[in-house]
Amino acid sequence: MVLVIKMEIVIDLRSDTVTKPTEEMLQAIAQAPLGDDCSGEDPTVNHLEALAADKLGKEAGLLVPSGTMGNLVSVLTHTRHGDEVIMESECHIYYYEAGNISAIAGVIPRFVKGHNGVLDPDDIKDAVRERDLHYPPTTLITMENTHNRGGGTVTSVELCNAVCDIAKERGLGTHLDGARIFNAGLALGVEVKEIAEPFDSVMFCLSKGLSAPVGSVIVGSSDFIERARKYRKMLGGGMRQAGIIAAAGIVALETMIDRLEEDHVNARYLGEGLALIPGIHIELETVETNLVYFDVGNLGFNSISFRNELQKYHVEVTLRPPTGIRMVTHRHISRENISYVLGVIEEIAKRCIKNRKL
Repeated sequence: MVLVIKMEIVIDLRSDTVTKPTEEMLQAIAQAPLGDDCSGEDPTVNHLEALAADKLGKEAGLLVPSGTMGNLVSVLTHTRHGDEVIMESECHIYYYEAGNISAIAGVIPRFVKGHNGVLDPDDIKDAVRERDLHYPPTTLITMENTHNRGGGTVTSVELCNAVCDIAKERGLGTHLDGARIFNAGLALGVEVKEIAEPFDSVMFCLSKGLSAPVGSVIVGSSDFIERARKYRKMLGGGMRQAGIIAAAGIVALETMIDRLEEDHVNARYLGEGLALIPGIHIELETVETNLVYFDVGNLGFNSISFRNELQKYHVEVTLRPPTGIRMVTHRHISRENISYVLGVIEEIAKRCIKNRKL
């Protein structure tokens, strides 16, 4: 019998987007030199954009309010209305961005199914259309690293290079949704510059595991960023004294990257613990970073009913219907918290199995 003592605090495993800014970030926000970023005059924003570009090995950067806007701005900058964009079938750009690439950018997605989100270059070759009056022209390939719905899986530098080589051969642009690219770099044991190098543009988030309260950055060539700045303005992303956002982002890039490894270790501990609980199905091969997906269908739950059961113990998770659950580790989640959550799930599972036998 597993003894579970209810926690008074909420253990929030819904996403690493729930992270709060550090004290150092709050101090930096209060002290940041400010100017009008829409006119390129905010020194703190300029510092962040240059720092981000340097870390990813690109010429220039552009601060945007969100990763969703960053991806949309990048697609707009790469394409024209009526173009076709190749992407993984479960990618964030298609799945979680409100259809903006079609509604606003006017492009058509062409899906390629990956293995846990990781694309096969041969499948990309097959997906690129030949020029034909009847077809939309393929102009862009997007990738996602780490891949959210794939389970936080990473794509190797070699595979990224192979896909981008195909794009170059066909005269296509490339964009990386690198929302959690620093998680990918740690998981692969490489500098993020190596992941970003072959792509024409990369977007990454400051507000996930890096713990900044707001913001993402697009990086690319100086020419690309100059054109992207116009689209950011068009979408309402031209900001004024945005240094209060950028200040926290600078601290995030300077102090928060290495600690992401702790989240990976905790996620693996969580995943391995779940694998030992009867009735829980989890593919441990996907637990490479800080995302943990598992299925509760064998326990007789659907996603909603299992979430409701966890909430009785002050545990919050994300749903992946019909029977899937996602948990995300971050700096507010300790090893003690995970041990508690595993005890809760083990107790729920044992109760379920016992009731079925009665």
